[in-house]
Amino acid sequence: MIFRLPKSRGAAEGDKRNLLTVPMLPLRDIVIFPHMVVPLFIGRERSIHALEYAMGQEKFILLCTQKDPRKDEPREGEIHRLGTLAAILQLLRLPDGTVKVLVEGKSRAITRQFLPISQFFQVEAEELLESWEVTPETEALRRTAIAGFETYAKLNKKVPQEAMQSLVGVDDPGRLADTIAGHLSIKADEKQGLLEMLDASRRLEQVLGYVNRENEILQIESRIKNRVKKQMEKTQREYYLNEQMRAIQKEMGEKEDLKGEIQELERRIRRKKMSAEATGKVKHELKKLKLMSPMSAEATVSRNYIDWLLSLPWQEKTKDKHGLEEAERILAEDHYGLEKPKERILEHLAVQSLVKKMKGPILCLVGPPGVGKTSLAKSVARAMGRNFVRLSLGGVRDEAEIRGHRRTYIGALPGKIIQSLKKAKTNNPVFCLDEVDKMSTDFRGDPSSALLEVLDPEQNFAFNDHYLDVDYDLSEVMFITTANNLFSIPAPLQDRMEIIRLAGYTEVEKHLIAEQFLVPKQCLANGLTKGNIQFSENAILTIIRQYTREAGVRNLEREIASICRKVAREVAAKGKDHLVKVTSQMVPKYLGVPKYRFGRTEEADEVGLTTGLAWTEFGGELLHTEVVVLPGRGKLTITGKLGEVMQESAQAALSYVRSKAESLGLPPHFYRTIDLHVHVPEGAIPKDGPSAGITIATCIVSALLKIPVHRDVAMTGEITLRGRVLPIGGLKEKIMAAHRHQIKTVLIPRDNVKDIKEIPARILKVVDLVPVDHMDEVLKTALVLDDPESLFKPVPPLVAPDAVFAPVELPAAEIQAH
Repeated sequence: MIFRLPKSRGAAEGDKRNLLTVPMLPLRDIVIFPHMVVPLFIGRERSIHALEYAMGQEKFILLCTQKDPRKDEPREGEIHRLGTLAAILQLLRLPDGTVKVLVEGKSRAITRQFLPISQFFQVEAEELLESWEVTPETEALRRTAIAGFETYAKLNKKVPQEAMQSLVGVDDPGRLADTIAGHLSIKADEKQGLLEMLDASRRLEQVLGYVNRENEILQIESRIKNRVKKQMEKTQREYYLNEQMRAIQKEMGEKEDLKGEIQELERRIRRKKMSAEATGKVKHELKKLKLMSPMSAEATVSRNYIDWLLSLPWQEKTKDKHGLEEAERILAEDHYGLEKPKERILEHLAVQSLVKKMKGPILCLVGPPGVGKTSLAKSVARAMGRNFVRLSLGGVRDEAEIRGHRRTYIGALPGKIIQSLKKAKTNNPVFCLDEVDKMSTDFRGDPSSALLEVLDPEQNFAFNDHYLDVDYDLSEVMFITTANNLFSIPAPLQDRMEIIRLAGYTEVEKHLIAEQFLVPKQCLANGLTKGNIQFSENAILTIIRQYTREAGVRNLEREIASICRKVAREVAAKGKDHLVKVTSQMVPKYLGVPKYRFGRTEEADEVGLTTGLAWTEFGGELLHTEVVVLPGRGKLTITGKLGEVMQESAQAALSYVRSKAESLGLPPHFYRTIDLHVHVPEGAIPKDGPSAGITIATCIVSALLKIPVHRDVAMTGEITLRGRVLPIGGLKEKIMAAHRHQIKTVLIPRDNVKDIKEIPARILKVVDLVPVDHMDEVLKTALVLDDPESLFKPVPPLVAPDAVFAPVELPAAEIQAH
């Protein structure tokens, strides 16, 4: 018997092939077989156009599967050529814009040509004829396949009952194979292979193999489920019996358990060396515990309390290493620079070696992020031979975090101070209180006030935690606190601490730190050796100058780590003996385009543009200030998100300029016909502080007189109405910022000359510091003048007093360039 498909629709007369022109619908991860009725949900716009076109024609469409289901817009070469010619039975538009379509596969067809239509895929396809003959072998295959699929339907609950009924009376082996394949849970590639297999007997044989494989997998899954179910039933039964046994044992022997626990506590109390108050307290609490029911909540609270008292290090301590040379070697090995903190630590060790008992010092390391405050505290512990414990106070706003919770509920705990000492296991560790400036206050109390007792050498010998309710001696502990700034630390808390400032590192120090510490550390962290990567001196300098601009070395370490990771990838690909020599020319290859320009100040001396210096908690920064003169009525506009102090500095600077109008050669009432606009760029960043007065005054004078300001001069200082220059803070950080930006001259208040001693000598060799007392000196130095002494000489007015002063405005292009 031979079965043939009907003749193709649309084929030209005399054409030997069954060619037809139909729209094509690419499918994701699904294969449609002939004789299958399947609902599809269509969301792609091109596919919807194809369906609409087919509905307007003969309702026939070619269904082909994509080779990669992740492609949203597949191309011609990304779609399987052989698919199923299907008839559209029903089409329904859904509210979300998608289309639900019911299709019925008719026959196999292969794409011969894609037609040039942009809205959807229009193809010229050829229907494939299929023939079969009834032989004993095909009949045996048919019966075996039906029997195998029946077993599959019983094991797989997802196969509907109608699937078996549809196989009854199907003699065609090809149709039988297609029907069974449509219900199998096999991969789309395997289904596509079946669709492309035109030999019906061979296809049925392949389907039978898939059915047997799936049956075997389903049987294994069934066995696993039964085994897990039995195991769960066994576990539940054992749990239930164990709980019954435990309850019976409690009823029979709870007094014996309590007796053994109390005896163990008594042995620990006898062995533990505690203060007299703590010993009396724990014995009293143990006496109460003996009278309590062991299952009561009060007994749990008492047992936890006794355990905390016995776990604390009351007398346990480590012996300090008093060798000053050894301690100095360790500090130098762990940190480069930071001479003042190291000197203070060595002083403490020297005194410790001469005095039997001394109160632990309270040091506060203040500096920008990344300068090594926390790691310095670790080095101190290593140099002294003490245990190290760290507590971060950032975001702490509950007083109970410091003093502990009162024992009024089961979950009460001591404060973080006592908990950390339990972890340290000694009563004289180096205790680092990190981010002491990040604490906050709310309705739960003020943790900074709770720290007063902890950090006061006159009080902390009898620190009283709310949970312990006994005095604990903290005087042996060496507390080291860290902070980014001092203004957010309450004054009483500052008074308890010895402030040590860490201003940051110079370029030379950063270079040495990178060579000695950061590069070896990151090589080890990324699995590299000296035979894999070598940094040249210029490469490290390039990273410092063009990719980081910070007081510390945290970003420098990140950039070095980034290069090490990329080199590690090369080593993994080319072999462990591969060597990469990183030069300054190779740095952009690994880190990309440089982030900062080095060695370049402003292109030219500008009118109304002055460079100031500012202190931030991240170190010193340059603060460029601009002033422009506009026609107006004397209005002063201040922009750049300046705080109240800087706004008042701008007003004071303008008042000084008005008082000097005659000596500067300005008309007496010049301000009545102009407006002044003072702007500090980076307007999204809040700025405030009492050190921008002379900078703004210099800007205003430059803009009014049309005299440029030296581009390589920076300044810092506050101004009074009479022109006096007042001292400022953070001089070291500001000078180091000027040095990082290649500023040659810095004007500083004369009262800050005493602070020059803290600035490294290598910076003073390249940065010229000019002390000034009065604003007149600032203008003579900062403005570009042929004869600075002639600036304040009386000059006859060029116009009548009542004449309109029309200042020349800066070109818009120059203003925007700043």
